[in-house]
Amino acid sequence: MYTGTLKMVRRRGADGRIPVRTLDRGASSSAAAAEPTGYPGGSYDTSLLVKYEHHVARHIWFGEERGPKKELKVAGHGLKLNSRVPLALPPQMESWVSRSGLASLQRTSLNKIDTNLVSAFVERWHLETSSFHMPFGEMSITLDDVACLLHLPIRGIFWSPQDVTEELAVELAVDYLGVSQGQAQSHVRSCRGSYYKLEWLYDIFVHHRAASNWAYATRAYLLMLVGSTIFADKTFTLVEARYFLLFRDLDGCSGYSWGAAALVTLYRYLGDASMYSCKQLGGYPTLLQYFPTVGKRGENWNPAGNCGLPRAMRWSYRQGVLKVDDLRPILDELTPTDVIWRPFEDHRAWRVFDEICLYRGCLKWGETVVPYLPDRCLRQFGYRQYVPSPPLDCMMATDIDVDWISYHQSIVDVIGSSSVATTPSEVVDGYLEWYYRVSHPQLVPPHRDAPREVPVPVYDVGPSDPDWARVSTLIRRYLRQVNAEEEDPQFSDLFEALHISRSH
Repeated sequence: MYTGTLKMVRRRGADGRIPVRTLDRGASSSAAAAEPTGYPGGSYDTSLLVKYEHHVARHIWFGEERGPKKELKVAGHGLKLNSRVPLALPPQMESWVSRSGLASLQRTSLNKIDTNLVSAFVERWHLETSSFHMPFGEMSITLDDVACLLHLPIRGIFWSPQDVTEELAVELAVDYLGVSQGQAQSHVRSCRGSYYKLEWLYDIFVHHRAASNWAYATRAYLLMLVGSTIFADKTFTLVEARYFLLFRDLDGCSGYSWGAAALVTLYRYLGDASMYSCKQLGGYPTLLQYFPTVGKRGENWNPAGNCGLPRAMRWSYRQGVLKVDDLRPILDELTPTDVIWRPFEDHRAWRVFDEICLYRGCLKWGETVVPYLPDRCLRQFGYRQYVPSPPLDCMMATDIDVDWISYHQSIVDVIGSSSVATTPSEVVDGYLEWYYRVSHPQLVPPHRDAPREVPVPVYDVGPSDPDWARVSTLIRRYLRQVNAEEEDPQFSDLFEALHISRSH
C-alpha cells in the first residue's frame, strides 16, 4: 500500500530512449541486456501499447504535429440540436421518446466544445487499454460516467444489425418515414451511401408533427437525436441508415443498453483519433469535456438545487484560451490531487451506483467491439489501484452477450484483488514503477537536446477536495505560463499558496 511521498526518476537519453543500463539498478548485466529499449519518448516495455508506433504521442515527443492545425475537428451539434429540440413534444410523441430511454439526450449537448482541451486528452488515449494515460496512471470514461452525465440506461441488450444497402435505406425511408419513393431515392443518392442527412430528418419531423403523423415524426426525431449525440460521426452532417432499424418498432426500442452504445461509439472514435494520421473525432463530446479542474465552465445549478436532471446539464462551457501546446505541459504536470476521482457522489440520489459498471469484458454495438476495463481505473470507483491484467483481445471474444448477462464473476475478479481505498488516489506498491515501464506519462520532453528526467509526481496522502484541486491547478497553470522558478523571490508567495492548496 502506498503510504507516503514517492519520487522516482527515470533518465532518458537525448533521443528520448531509456538506456538499458538504467532500467533496474539491481538487475544483472545479462538481464539488463535482455530488456527491450522501446520507443523514443515512449514505453520501454512495448508489450502493452502495441500500436504505439502509429500513435500521435510518438510523434509529439519530437515536435511532429498532425498538420498545421494541432487540434482535432470535433463533431459537436449542440447549437443546432438545441435549436431543433422543442420546449415540449406533443404528448403522443413524448410517450414514445420517454419510453425509448433517450429523452435525456434532448438537453445534454454543449453549445461550446473546447476542441483544444478535448484534443489534448485524446493524445493520451490508447485503444489497447481503453483509457487515458496520465502522469499518475490510467483513467477512463466509464459506464458510471455515462449513467450520471447523460442518464442513459446502461443495462440492456447489445444490438447486432443487418447490413443496410442504399436500396434498403430507401425502403426504410418510404415505409417508416412516410416519404415518397422518388424523394427517398433522390436523398439517399445525394448522401452517396446508406445515410440520411440530419437536416433532412429534422424537416421530416417538422412536417409530420404539423400533420399529426406521430409515428413518422417520432422516428425522424429519434434518429436525428442519436445522430446528433451518441452516434455523431465524422461527416458532421449524416447519420447511418442502419440505426433506423432501432426505431422501426417504437414500442420495442427501450430494451437496449444505450449507455454501452454511447461508450462503444466514443471508444471507437477515440481509438481512431489517437492515431497520428487522423484529424477528426466523432462520438458525443459531452462525455469528453467533463474535466472539472482543467476546462473553463460555468455552473447552471448546484447539486442541492438539482431536480433529477442529468449531471451534464449542470455545467455550461466556454471556449478556452489555452491551445493544445499550452495544455500538453499542464496535463504532464497533473497529480492525483488535481483529480476529482468520484465526482458523482452528490448525484447518487438520482443515479445509484450500478455494480455492472465494474464489469470487465467486451462491449459491443453493431459490428464494433471494444474492451471495457475498469480494473485499469479502480480509483474512479473508490478502490485501491493494482497492476491490472493484460487487456482483453476482443477480436477473439465469442460470447460477449453471455459475458454481459453473467457479469457477476468478472466483478468478483476485478475487485477481489483490491480493497476500498483509504485515500482517493491510493495505489499498491509497485504500480507506479510498472506504469512507468509500460506507458509514457509525459508527452512533452522537458529539454529536447539534453538528457531528460521523467519523475513520478509527488503523491499527497490527504483527501482530494474539489475546490482546492481547482485552486492548485489554476496556480500551477499561471506559474507555468510565466516560466516561474521556485527559487525566484517574486513568486515565493504563489509557490507557498500552491503547497498549501496541495495539502488540502
